[in-house]
Amino acid sequence: MRDFLPVDVRKRNYVIGIIKEVYESYGFEPLETPAVENIETLLGKYGEEGNQLVFKILKRGAKLAEVAELQSDRVAEGSNSETPQHRNSENSLADLALRYDLTVPLARVVANNKNDLPKFFKRYQIQPVWRADRPARGRFREFYQCDVDAIGSKSMIVEAELIFAVSEILTKLGFDDFMIRLNHRKILKGILETSGIKEELHTDALIILDKRDKITAEEIRAEFEKKHIPLDGVDRWLKFVNRINKKRSENASEQTLRESNQEVANTLADFLKDHQEGLSGLDELEKIWNLSEQLSEEPHIGIELLLARGLSYYTGAIMEIDLREGNFNISLGGGGRYDGLIGMFGKEQIPACGFSLGLERILVVMEERGMFPAEIAESTPADVMVTIWNDDTVADSLKLASELREQGLRVTLYPEADKLGKQFKYADSIKVPFVCVLGETEIAEGTVTVKNLSSGDQRSVERRSVAMVIKEGENSHQR
Repeated sequence: MRDFLPVDVRKRNYVIGIIKEVYESYGFEPLETPAVENIETLLGKYGEEGNQLVFKILKRGAKLAEVAELQSDRVAEGSNSETPQHRNSENSLADLALRYDLTVPLARVVANNKNDLPKFFKRYQIQPVWRADRPARGRFREFYQCDVDAIGSKSMIVEAELIFAVSEILTKLGFDDFMIRLNHRKILKGILETSGIKEELHTDALIILDKRDKITAEEIRAEFEKKHIPLDGVDRWLKFVNRINKKRSENASEQTLRESNQEVANTLADFLKDHQEGLSGLDELEKIWNLSEQLSEEPHIGIELLLARGLSYYTGAIMEIDLREGNFNISLGGGGRYDGLIGMFGKEQIPACGFSLGLERILVVMEERGMFPAEIAESTPADVMVTIWNDDTVADSLKLASELREQGLRVTLYPEADKLGKQFKYADSIKVPFVCVLGETEIAEGTVTVKNLSSGDQRSVERRSVAMVIKEGENSHQR
């Protein structure tokens, strides 16, 4: 969890501004939800490991004292601290939790406000979430997600439009080397079952696979063994996927992305020929990339059969944005279809699909690559600073600052009477381009001395013309 200095906030606002602009151009509306949710709203929605990363909030006052007393009684009775009962009592210490993501709160909102929302509800949400994760490059315990979701339709047009929207955002930010990887939960189910891995082990297998970029191959195999997932089935699964990826790599220079995707689809169709659910997932993926090609001549889309998206609420197509950095892929965001989640909060199952951009990752990469416009780093808190000559002229300086603000300028006022040299030095340190000096002579003559700190030019200006002179100087500097 971090502090953000002004230049950091300006960079964040620049990126968020582009994200909002694009989302709104597609008809998505803003939504906000509380930072805190009831703990039962969050637990059970993200899988076992997700539950462990939720920041729980202790009960307060008498409720906490009551639970603490019960625990004290168990200790006095000699209860084993590692028993299931103890773990249940640990959970009973918390009744609230910090928001883990923006999707589950959205599902709660839709279920609770169904009659007040349109049939097809399109929303975007840009707010912080919290995870008790291990910090790493571009990964923090408090971070912003920039979500966009479409509720109410099972059409693949939804996935295609989300893909095109996030592609447009990344392109406007200056990225041209990203890839949106696609897979489907039905395809994963088909591959796993065809490889001999039973359905009750699928969730554990996908959660482990989702860690493939974070831990070594040996650690992955150890986790499969720990969960009693047969390694012969895992080897068949990975051998098939690696064979496809190797063939794709060998033909990369000769094939278009479209041809590569089609070859993967053909090989996959043959592998899943006896698994109808897997084939239906493949059919949906083909519809998504066909629709995406109608929106863009060169969609950044590729099938990735090792993409799992470990969150347990996904039911259909899953997506992730990869950016190539040396020998590694960096994920800038992801999402997918979650047609069963909203039904957990109400009586009706409502189809839904969403995508989330990781603001922190985007900012880290843009900073490292020097992608921010120069004016952001060089920006200043004000267009002009008004000096204070002495204690007797404070009221006049305050009035001048107010007049300039009324004419559309950003004005900062030096907060105390001081030597002019010190006031100029301060203005230069915060990169304010102009300084207005209002001394006794200027007050008597109805003028203001305006100094351009960039050029060093200084001249006396009639008070009513000060704003115009500063604006002209700014425009000349920009040219």
